[in-house]
Parts: sequence; structure tokens; C-alpha cells
Amino acid sequence: MFIAVSHFTVANNTHDAVAEAFLQRPHLADDSAGFIRMEVWNPESDPRQFMLVTWWNNAESFHSWHHSHNYRQSHQGIPKNLKLLPNTTRIEYFSFLCD
Repeated sequence: MFIAVSHFTVANNTHDAVAEAFLQRPHLADDSAGFIRMEVWNPESDPRQFMLVTWWNNAESFHSWHHSHNYRQSHQGIPKNLKLLPNTTRIEYFSFLCD
């Protein structure tokens, strides 16, 4: 199993709108080949931070999604005035070992 974790921090006090956009997301990834699930984490210690955690059967499935039309479409719901703190955006990749 392959997990991609996208990290970012909202700079301009739009974190509530970002959270709402995730709650109202169009679920375009859900039918993608290899998609398992998506989780959005928002630390209680800093609500401006977000981690978008997607679970995939393999890395190839994630990368196919990441370069797809549906990926671009899925970002249409992002608040237009969103600004991110510089140097806080990153993606980490993990292999799931056990539970």
C-alpha cells in the first residue's frame, strides 16, 4: 500500500473556508484506479495546518491520478483567495508496513 501526505499551512485566515471545501469535496478521486481512501487532518494546535492523506494500492495509481484531468478538476473548489505560508507545502510518500 502507498500513502501520499500533502502538507500545507494557510497564511491568510481562510482555514475555515479550506476546511469547508474539504467537507464539500466532489470525491473525484474516489473512482480512480487504485484509490483506497482520503483523510484530511487538521491539528488542534494550529487550525491553519492541513495534511491531506491519500491511500492507494500502489504509487503508479497515485501518480496517474496526480496527472489526471479529474485531479485538476478536484481543485476547483479551493477558495480563490487562499494563500499558503511559503515553505510549508510539501508531499511525503510512505509505504504502509502494518497495523
